Amino acid sequence: MTDLSSFEQFKAGLRGELLRPGDASYDDARKIWNGMIDKRPALIARCAGVADVIHSVNLAHVNNLLVAVRGGGHNIAGNAVCDGGLVIDLSRMKGVRVDTARRTARAEPGVTWREFDHATQTFGLATTGGQISTAGIAGLTLGGGWGYLARKHGLACDNLLSVDLVTADGQFLTASAAENADLFWGLRGGGGNYGVVTSFEYQLHTVGPVFAGIVAYPIQKAKTVLELFRQVTSAAPDELACDIVFINLPDGTPIVGMNICYNGPIAEGERVVRPLRSAGSPVLDQVGPIPYTAAQQLLDSFYPFGLQSYWKSSFLKEISDGAIDTMVAYCGRRPTPICHGIIEHQLGGAVRRADREATAFAHRDVEYSFMSLGVCADPGDAEICVRWAREFWAAMQPYSTGGVYVNYLGREADEGPERIKAAYGPEKYARLVALKNKYDPTNLFRLNQNIKPSQAAPAAISA
Repeated sequence: MTDLSSFEQFKAGLRGELLRPGDASYDDARKIWNGMIDKRPALIARCAGVADVIHSVNLAHVNNLLVAVRGGGHNIAGNAVCDGGLVIDLSRMKGVRVDTARRTARAEPGVTWREFDHATQTFGLATTGGQISTAGIAGLTLGGGWGYLARKHGLACDNLLSVDLVTADGQFLTASAAENADLFWGLRGGGGNYGVVTSFEYQLHTVGPVFAGIVAYPIQKAKTVLELFRQVTSAAPDELACDIVFINLPDGTPIVGMNICYNGPIAEGERVVRPLRSAGSPVLDQVGPIPYTAAQQLLDSFYPFGLQSYWKSSFLKEISDGAIDTMVAYCGRRPTPICHGIIEHQLGGAVRRADREATAFAHRDVEYSFMSLGVCADPGDAEICVRWAREFWAAMQPYSTGGVYVNYLGREADEGPERIKAAYGPEKYARLVALKNKYDPTNLFRLNQNIKPSQAAPAAISA
């Protein structure tokens, strides 16, 4: 792609926009949610539909180009962009179609959860989606996908009925339980390793108003609140999802807060949630009946576009006294007000009861996920935030299962290949490698939490 004629020929075959360095929209197009990522692709193909995706994949395949695939939302690891290669940008593919009779929805890969929920909640329906509405449906679903509805209705990948995708050799396939079933298994948890998904079909569920919101206490009550969180969540019904987080409110007040969502009868939700609101005098209590779409947006202001973000994560065996003490100690010395630690209680229930062999998602016996998040607005603070997040994560490892959620993994250079294997376990990882050998033996789709094929792939070239 170094000569102008090749560039113009490729551009002429696109219905969408093609950008390269120097174009007016290029710098905005190469930015992603994580401000720590600063990469400069040679080409950005803003696809308008499936034909553009096929055209772009064929270009990368024939020329052995380094290729990144971008969906519609976040990308903590920075794999949605690349230096010197081709970005297949799906963020403008925004179609959503709801079938109320079948209670299904088909959505394109540029859709965010806010857009998806807007479409489905018009009919009182929803499926399990991310807790931040600006996250994209594509990456979250392909990595497993938990959220407020997971304990009641399963992971996002458990509710996936079919996908359309373009494989590394430019073939357009449908994968479902009845068609290309081996590929369908790998796509539900195996991430973006097997192709570019151009549409997702989901099972929907009736979801009305929820009893949800944020209750926060002074940081000095952190240990008491963590113990209360442990007590309530250990016996929680499937309808309850809850996170606990150490962070500062926008006014600077350091707090230990709980983000709560009960998906069921409002009166029952009020009863179940009451103990979480009884740890003394909260500095904030905004829990009550709200639309599900509002619950999905509760955390958006804490995760704006462009912050410097570094995450480390592990599943927890349990919330032990040692884990509580470690959380309190490290979150008492956060280097910036927006660095934070989280324990999520989004698993268990329907996630645990699902067929363990039906998907590539491997960690169905755990209930808690821990995250240390080194976050800052000033790039000058990034180094100290990263160091704090790593040290915090290391201190929590005695309480870890050793597993990790693939969607929370950072850059491979930081995590290492063993961490990717830990996301799946040895048996499922071996099965994913076999699928990679079949569908992407040259590892064209390598900018992801990469399942490497058995044969060494040739080095990709820049465009």
